[in-house]
Amino acid sequence: MDYSKKKKKLSTEEEHYIATNQFERYERARDNGHLEYIETAKKCDAFYRGNQWDPADVASLDDEGRPALTINTILPTVNTVLGEQSTRRADVNFKPIGNGTQDIANVLNKLYLQISANNNLDWLEGTVFADGLIQDRGYFDVRIDFTDHIQGEVRISTKDPLDILIDPDAKEYDPKTWNEIFETKWMSLDQIEEQYGQKPADRLRVAAEYGNTMGQDSVEYEETRYGDTYSGVEYNQSSTTNPEENRQLRAVRVIERQYYQLKECVYYVDRVTGDMRQVPTNWGKRKRDKFADDYGLDVLTRQDRKVRWTVTADKVVLHDDWSPYECFTIVPYFPYWRRGRPFGMVRNLISPQEQLNKISSQELHIVNTTANSGWIVENGSLNGMTADDLEEHGAETGLVLEYNRGSSPPAKIPPNQIPTGLDRISQKAAANIKQISGISDAMLGTDSPEVSGVAIQAKQNRGALMIQVPLDNLQKTRQYLAEHILRLVQAYYTEERLIQITDEADPMKPEVPLRVNAVTPEGDVINDLTLGEYKVVIGTMPTRDNYDEVQFAEAIQLRQVGVPIPDDLIVDYSHLAKKGEVAKRIRIMQGMEPMSEEQAQIQAFQAEAEIKKIQLEIAKMEAEVQNLQSLSQLNMAKAQETAADPQIKVAEIQSKMQMKQQELALRQELSAMTNRMRQGQSETQAATKLAAEAMKNSGGK
Repeated sequence: MDYSKKKKKLSTEEEHYIATNQFERYERARDNGHLEYIETAKKCDAFYRGNQWDPADVASLDDEGRPALTINTILPTVNTVLGEQSTRRADVNFKPIGNGTQDIANVLNKLYLQISANNNLDWLEGTVFADGLIQDRGYFDVRIDFTDHIQGEVRISTKDPLDILIDPDAKEYDPKTWNEIFETKWMSLDQIEEQYGQKPADRLRVAAEYGNTMGQDSVEYEETRYGDTYSGVEYNQSSTTNPEENRQLRAVRVIERQYYQLKECVYYVDRVTGDMRQVPTNWGKRKRDKFADDYGLDVLTRQDRKVRWTVTADKVVLHDDWSPYECFTIVPYFPYWRRGRPFGMVRNLISPQEQLNKISSQELHIVNTTANSGWIVENGSLNGMTADDLEEHGAETGLVLEYNRGSSPPAKIPPNQIPTGLDRISQKAAANIKQISGISDAMLGTDSPEVSGVAIQAKQNRGALMIQVPLDNLQKTRQYLAEHILRLVQAYYTEERLIQITDEADPMKPEVPLRVNAVTPEGDVINDLTLGEYKVVIGTMPTRDNYDEVQFAEAIQLRQVGVPIPDDLIVDYSHLAKKGEVAKRIRIMQGMEPMSEEQAQIQAFQAEAEIKKIQLEIAKMEAEVQNLQSLSQLNMAKAQETAADPQIKVAEIQSKMQMKQQELALRQELSAMTNRMRQGQSETQAATKLAAEAMKNSGGK
């Protein structure tokens, strides 16, 4: 959002009304589920990280000398689902509808790949997915950013779920059905001044100094985080003449609210298709009408639901204007959605996890106490040690006890036994975690009683069904995200620009420039992204490595059954470092791709250089062998003492030399084959040229 543009100055009454209404709407959303959500989300995050005990309980157990074990099964359970998501990347495609064309759809597909790569979308999606599983909610933020590009670029980021307040009246997953959404955060006065200007920061400073604020949840003083609960209103009742000496403002709550309002909008209407496109708001009537006449469009005015964007800090309005976007910038992800109440995976695993920790701690405590359960000793019967010594060292291995003759021997008190069924409770708690999450041993990759791969795969498939809902909802979020990106592209990518496209099949290839919205001398527009309607089709595909492995295996299988799969295609699906270059050479060798004269000369030169290099290495090895053999003959006595070393070294060198000779033979054969093929291509080209000239001469007679 660009806040630098000069906006209409608000009167004191208008500003007070907007700020007050904004804070009341925020309080409504905060008190209708958000405060409860924050508490639950923080607890879920702590359990995922392994912080699963209440500090008071840990202190109490420590005073009693009892352990507090943490057997964190939530971490691998959630990580398994995260790994499942990473293998199911989105396959986004735009399909033309209405007056859209397939050519423009192809350009949009390439542009989406570039936007995804520039924003590292795969990583962001993993973060949002993890936020949803752990903290019930995850959020993308999508908008146009002008930092690195003067024409603007689509910028995608993630938001802290604790900072986002959704519409308390929301009943559907789709944010377009909501009335409003909030983002709130604490900002210092310096930060506010940097982003919104000095005047609002100064007004906030004065209001805070004299207690003219909305309350404790609006401003934060230095003392607040150290136990002071006084609000600004309460502080205003103080008789202190200089409030700044006693109280320092720490931060102000900034509230961003995006909400729908009715607005009069002007549209262009295509007379043939009926498609509508909003007229840019900065166009005057003359420009609007001229454009309509030039392209044969009708102009329609009507009331529409548009996004209003208001930013306030306490009683100060920092920004209030229509949003430049057609919908909220926030795109949500909810693993589970039930009647307006989203929830994730971790919250339902907390209870069995606590049960497992407590039972495991109790088992360990019983084991610890059985090591020295105590002794029964007759008074004065011990020889050379006291009862206190026996208490301290009674559990040591190899302990020798001497007791006085005529006395009863010391007897060990039988230790307490682990209560029957305690181990079953811990097993049940661990089983509950697996049952609730749907993550089986097979999916975790741990040992499983199944002996066949088919049985293990079947169990993994059943587990995948248990986590299908979070994955389906992720697909829904991907749909909303792609639609939002499409709207931004068609609204802001209106001028000519050059886009660098990366070859997805071979990322190592140089990027291919693609020009969009380019105007020809005849007035035509090449790759006009602003026209046409397109729908988003979301599929899933495995990761690049898995995809290539599957394609490679299928290609080999098809070849084995007789399908003529080309060699270069098989290489393209392999994991060779320079597979593109290898595939190209195969096509050249098989005559599918002609080689230029310059390429042929370079290749011949490289082949000759490699052959000479190998020949030189073989010559060096032969000289080294002769040297070792001569040395052994001149000093026979010493050679006999160290006969093993020269012999071994000679054998090693001869082995390497044999391999080099084989490599030399292969390279010479390859070079000869290439020369023959190049000669054959030259002869074919010459024959073709001769035939073409003959046909031309024959036709001319």
